[in-house]
Amino acid sequence: MGFDTTIRFGVAGWSYPDWAGKVYPRGVRDRLAYLAEYVDLIEINSTFYRIPDAEQARRWARTVERRPGFSFSAKLHQDVTHRGMLETRDIRLFHAGLAPLAEAGRLRHLLAQFRHDFDDVPARRERLERISSEFSGLGPLTFELRHRSWQTDGALAFLRTLGANVAALDYPAGRNAFDIDDPGVGEDAYLRLHGRNAAAWFDARAGRDETYNYYYSRAELGALSERAARLARGRRSLTVVGNNHYEGKELANILQMKAMMTGARVAVPAPLAAAYPELRDIAAASEGLLPLG
Repeated sequence: MGFDTTIRFGVAGWSYPDWAGKVYPRGVRDRLAYLAEYVDLIEINSTFYRIPDAEQARRWARTVERRPGFSFSAKLHQDVTHRGMLETRDIRLFHAGLAPLAEAGRLRHLLAQFRHDFDDVPARRERLERISSEFSGLGPLTFELRHRSWQTDGALAFLRTLGANVAALDYPAGRNAFDIDDPGVGEDAYLRLHGRNAAAWFDARAGRDETYNYYYSRAELGALSERAARLARGRRSLTVVGNNHYEGKELANILQMKAMMTGARVAVPAPLAAAYPELRDIAAASEGLLPLG
């Protein structure tokens, strides 16, 4: 596939205990530096749970300074998306905490991820308007909306007035789920792959690892690549992020999808190729990376 649009392939987070020996070689010292050699973008999960620290953000920027084109997508704090809004002081602190990444040109997206029951009612439209007002100056804003009410023509028209992007999703879609091939909102398309483990997704007792324990088949990735190509058409950029993170499945699938869409071999971590031998078919031969056998 040939594209005029800039396409970035990334993963959601880099700190998972089950990645030891699957993604990261035993004893690797800097997991962020290691992972940044294989993807174009990484989502920062920690900012969902706590206000970011500016010195930590500077360290992240320094860690990837030798990786041209690499960037981050930072999740907005859960008090913004799940509980209503941060206090004005906390909004200032959030901006200050991520400013080093923005100033270094490494903050590609701000991701506002909402609950499944966040539906289209006036109070929630007002919340989206305030989020756009408070955070769009920090970086391009993307809303991940999961309730079906946001895919009506009227809701999509409203969302286009906010100057943000709306993420396209691949996940187990229930009766009231946001389930639209291309929301058509924003210049920077964003496709998030959560996996298709429906049994765990709809089970309130399932843990995080079980919920995101899914490995896309080659056929499924082929269909997703075609969808991504449609999303990229006419857009300034497209970001594709895997979130089926258990045991490195998201990285394995994202690398497969990158190879499909670019038609080129890709760098593959040796432990990942050992865990998922089919990756040897797409692995680039390069010093320090997985040799073709």
